[in-house]
Amino acid sequence: MRLSSDEQRVLDSIADRGREIVGRAVEWCAINSGSRHLSGLERQRALLMDAFSALPTAPVDIPLAASSDVGADGGLRQQGHPAAIAVIVRPEAPVQVILTGHYDTVYPEGSPFQTVATRPDGALHGPGIADMKGGISVMLAALEALEAHPAAPNLGYRVLLSPDEEIGSLASAPVLAEFAALGHVGMTYEPAMSDGALAGARKGSGNFHVVIHGRAAHAGRDFALGRNAITAAARIAGALDALNGERDGVTVNVAKIDGGSPLNMVPDVAVVRFNVRFPDAEAGAWAEAAIGEALKAGEGDGLHVHLHGGFTRPAKPMNGAQSRLFEAVRETGALLGQEIAWKPSGGVCEGNNLFASGLPNVDTLGVRGGDIHSENEFAWPDSFVERAQLSALILMKLAQGEIDGPAIRAAMRDGV
Repeated sequence: MRLSSDEQRVLDSIADRGREIVGRAVEWCAINSGSRHLSGLERQRALLMDAFSALPTAPVDIPLAASSDVGADGGLRQQGHPAAIAVIVRPEAPVQVILTGHYDTVYPEGSPFQTVATRPDGALHGPGIADMKGGISVMLAALEALEAHPAAPNLGYRVLLSPDEEIGSLASAPVLAEFAALGHVGMTYEPAMSDGALAGARKGSGNFHVVIHGRAAHAGRDFALGRNAITAAARIAGALDALNGERDGVTVNVAKIDGGSPLNMVPDVAVVRFNVRFPDAEAGAWAEAAIGEALKAGEGDGLHVHLHGGFTRPAKPMNGAQSRLFEAVRETGALLGQEIAWKPSGGVCEGNNLFASGLPNVDTLGVRGGDIHSENEFAWPDSFVERAQLSALILMKLAQGEIDGPAIRAAMRDGV
């Protein structure tokens, strides 16, 4: 592959808009859009609808069903979600690309981390600047620039921006699967590593909530009549933690225990919350069986244990189709003077969902940054143009057939 004059003009147009690409991401980060902050998510959605109106087809809402959530009292409740945003351009084109991102963040409404500042080393420090409002701005910049290339009519694309990725894509997962079935290649805008490396193989993940019901009783007068849900939760937590090291690549993180009562009362409800990571389907099946055994530590003698949740993102191994796509991205990056490498990751994202539905994809095409999911989150401002140019060039090479999207998808389907 080489750079043509048409491609260079597109790349130069992105460089000319660098300040704008960064600036709109900074503005978006000033809106708190934590996954459970519905009014903040709605404000963010409205701004994105306006921004993505610059593309040839207007964005539309995709309503999402409510998802179930387990409260601290062990009760099930329905959690509503704002609509996802979809943009569908040239669905009749011979090459189809699925681009995904999420506009929710991990920072709740009351978080003190609310605005972007510039660190002394020049990095942008703010909520969602890397994960992934910066990535959404990069995606949009690449798509806007693509439209000026003569081969753009050869390439169609579907954009999906979801409001629930940080809580497992519980509501948007069916839409991700639907979109994945319609594409040849997927592009997702999670942040790259700080050195620009991409995530290769990814583990699978599941989130679980164990509700334990016991029997309340006065701790002095009727202690023997009580059945302590907290101590049962502690036994279950210990049994789950003991699974670590039992199977290569499987980790169980007991993250939180809800429950408790006044000191003179035997507590009758507790909730144990945990996350599981696993490297492949076989390991996931082992983990599922092991969890069932671990829960027995809290059962019996008037105690009742109920498991909620499950595996929300299958593992994403580095198969032949993925390797072929990554090599094409590496070659494309080399044309820009970018050295592209990839490494396995224990993290999960929408790329796992797309892969599970048969779509080969690169899922770390966002900005270079780090310390995501913490109040130290940052992104390097020069990476906005850098990564937008990489995405734009990938899209142009797909449109011209220099990256053979249909063949990569066929390799995924055929298992080669």
